Amino acid sequence: MTSAEPRAIVLIGPMGAGKTSVGKRVAKRIGRPFRDTDAMIVREHGPIADLFALHGEAHFRSLERDAVAEALRSGGVVSLGGGAVLDETTQRRLRNHQVALLTVAPRVVARRLGEAASRPLLAGDDETPIQRWERIYAERRPVYESVADATFDTSSGPLENIVTAIADWAEPAADPSGVTS
Repeated sequence: MTSAEPRAIVLIGPMGAGKTSVGKRVAKRIGRPFRDTDAMIVREHGPIADLFALHGEAHFRSLERDAVAEALRSGGVVSLGGGAVLDETTQRRLRNHQVALLTVAPRVVARRLGEAASRPLLAGDDETPIQRWERIYAERRPVYESVADATFDTSSGPLENIVTAIADWAEPAADPSGVTS
């Protein structure tokens, strides 16, 4: 991060944790722009499931790394795809930003995930989508926790309570001058 680069508020976590829904509301609450790296990739390159099918996960992760870098340069509130934090370059970039881990209980995520076909990592015949989700989350959780500055559970309660908690936590970083009261 250069001195001219704004500090972003970055939401990380597993599929179905609500990073996009929460991120949009946090950005609106604190008056900052919102960027979703998965949406950036889809706009530029097409559906993620197609990218996985046609070019493989490694190609997608390369596009994702570039989208994360672009979003972080712009500041604001940034929602990362669930696997973006696995990239070591992305992990280094996140050190200069305020990172919130959104968690969610498996019983809740089962309702949120809906059609697994749109989520390539949940497709397959060896496990159910929720079993795959639980395995992927367990594998990634140490990385999520190592890069996160704070954790917010999205499993229950009104979404606005989570938005308020994150906005209150992020408030010092929301001031681009870096001055806190």
